[in-house]
Order: sequence, then structure tokens, then C-alpha cells
Amino acid sequence: MNPPVHHLEDLLDREIEAARKLSIALVAERAALVGDEPATVHEMAAEKVRLLAVIEALEVERRALWSNPEAPGAVDAGGAGIAATLAERWRALMNVIAGCRTANEINGHIIHIRQNQIRQLIDIVRGGAPVTYGPKGIHQSKALRALARA
Repeated sequence: MNPPVHHLEDLLDREIEAARKLSIALVAERAALVGDEPATVHEMAAEKVRLLAVIEALEVERRALWSNPEAPGAVDAGGAGIAATLAERWRALMNVIAGCRTANEINGHIIHIRQNQIRQLIDIVRGGAPVTYGPKGIHQSKALRALARA
């Protein structure tokens, strides 16, 4: 097998590894979001940003290697065996990335729910009208006395 193909396989393997680490970080971030661990949420967000930068750098390198046939180390993807090996790695990378996307969307939804909960609590403390619904599903609002005044 020619060395540039090894280089492309290595790049894909490193991207897969970085994506798997990102998946683990997203799971840890979700656990921190569901539990009340703001320091861990901050750490996981920083780790997520770091891993995304690694994946982006590897992707730039991979695209440059694949798209420029004149570049040193460029890939000549001839041969069915080479193509099958690269396709297998590519599918594995896309599967891991799809899982990361889903996990990130779930984490974003959790953050959105938490923000709404905090907004509602702040409204209650300020004496704003709570949002409630009656038995017929009609919006009801009653002004409350503020719990605290500054």
C-alpha cells in the first residue's frame, strides 16, 4: 500500500478517535447538566471546544491531502481494496459524528429547559405573574407579591 494512503487512513483513525472522545465528553456534559455540577459543565464545555478544534484541524489536513493531487503525500485512491478500507473508516467516522450531533442537540435542549426554569424562578422572586394553565388548557395569570425587594 502506498504511504499517502497510510497517511489518509491514519488521519481518519485520528478523527474517529477524537470524535469518540467528543462523544464521551458529551455524555459527561449531559450528566453534569442533569445533576447540579456547574464546574463540571464548564470543564466539559471546554473539553468539547478543544476536541472540536482537533477534529477541525484533522479535517482540514484530510481535505488538503485528498483534494490536491499535486501536494506531497497526495492520495491516489486507485484500487478497490484501498477504496473499501477508506470507505469503511469514513462510515465509522460519520456514525460517531452523527451520535455526537444527537448528543449535543439533547444537551442543548437540557440547557434550554434549565434557562426557562431559571427565568420562571426569577419572575416569581420579582413578583411577576406565574404562567399557569387551567383545567381547559387556557392560560391563567395571577399577579403575586414579590418574595424579595431590593
